[in-house]
Amino acid sequence: MAAPGTTSALRKAGLFYLVFVMFSYTTGGPFGLEDMVTTSGPGMTLIYLLVLPFFWCIPVSLVSAELTTAMPVEGGFYRWTRAAFGDFWGFLAGWWNWSASFLLGGAYAVLFTDYLVYYFPALTGWKHYLVSVALIALITWVNVHGIQMVGQVATALEIFIFVPVATMIVMAAMHWHHNPFVPWTPPHQPTFKIFGVGLALGLWLYSGYEQLSTVAEEVENPQRAYPRALALVVPLSIAAYFLPTLAGLGSAGEWQNWHTGFFSDAARLIGGPCLGTWMTLAAMVANAALLNSTVLTTTRMPFAMAEDGYLPHLLTRKHPTYGTPWLAIVVSAVIYALLAWQSLAQLISVYIWLRSATTVLTVLSGWKLRRARPDMARTFVVPGGSAGLIYVVGAPVIMAIVALLGGDRFATVGGVIAMALGPVVYLILKTRSAGSAR
Repeated sequence: MAAPGTTSALRKAGLFYLVFVMFSYTTGGPFGLEDMVTTSGPGMTLIYLLVLPFFWCIPVSLVSAELTTAMPVEGGFYRWTRAAFGDFWGFLAGWWNWSASFLLGGAYAVLFTDYLVYYFPALTGWKHYLVSVALIALITWVNVHGIQMVGQVATALEIFIFVPVATMIVMAAMHWHHNPFVPWTPPHQPTFKIFGVGLALGLWLYSGYEQLSTVAEEVENPQRAYPRALALVVPLSIAAYFLPTLAGLGSAGEWQNWHTGFFSDAARLIGGPCLGTWMTLAAMVANAALLNSTVLTTTRMPFAMAEDGYLPHLLTRKHPTYGTPWLAIVVSAVIYALLAWQSLAQLISVYIWLRSATTVLTVLSGWKLRRARPDMARTFVVPGGSAGLIYVVGAPVIMAIVALLGGDRFATVGGVIAMALGPVVYLILKTRSAGSAR
């Protein structure tokens, strides 16, 4: 809370900025999916990009829309889970989510600098690390100033990204040389790579649609704004992934060479060096946009958990001018900076365990609260009655199980360890709390 005697003027975001912040967090741009093409094959990748939303982000979005209208509170799905299943599971939802953000926050800064090396090859070693930390510091400053500034920055960054991507799509349509669906799957590729690794990457691409619930109290009329924002962002995200991939495979081809960063190569093959350079800049900016929205959404989690007594009360301090949880933002940013030597590719397989766990808890909370708290005012309800509820809960749970079972050994071991830390931390905190109460 703000200190006594101070006033905080929290400037809330409207629907326009909410849409751009939500799109920035959940998608950012098509960059990052290129490895799916070589592991799962062009045809399977395009099918994944079209079909997965109906089993993952669409049902999660519907549940998030209903629960946000019922409980528009800071902390979002963490507090929904706590209300539905009690303190233990609520804590795990919050802890797993905050832990997952550590795996991404530093990695986005590293990827930003990796693309910058394209223009400044001397950025290696400690220089590379300092640039990553400087970006984290800049994004932290933006976030301390509140969701409206975050929304303004997200809007500017996403418009910059849209222009070269749209240009590539249009130019590719005029130079179509290949069947983008061939081959369906790569020859001689292990089954777990085609279906397990590719599916995990697809779930990562379409994750996070419940995440913006954590800043509900910072949005104007969230009961109305959230369902509308989700209705706009989900189809926009599908198009942002599918259309550039279809265009790149149909025009540039070379599916065997699709690895992280290939959209820049595809743009160069389609539109020449200028478009390739422009696309590289867009990819760099996309990582800044992802980091910007990640800081916004995940730093409200330690704030809410501190309010509930799970983390040090210092993390509830709000900025006297902007009304933001500035200390929770700064602490999270420091952890991102400490991890800024990692790469995103190394961490996605572990991240998806934590993300899948919080997503499953979110949809199960929708089912539980529908039964335990039918009296809660809901201006939006998942359509379809009981059948609709079974769909929005069952589809994500099945997808999570299939993706996790299909992962490799590193993902399984790392994911289990990361998730097991949650109950351990909870027991330590409960033991300390019980001891201090004596």
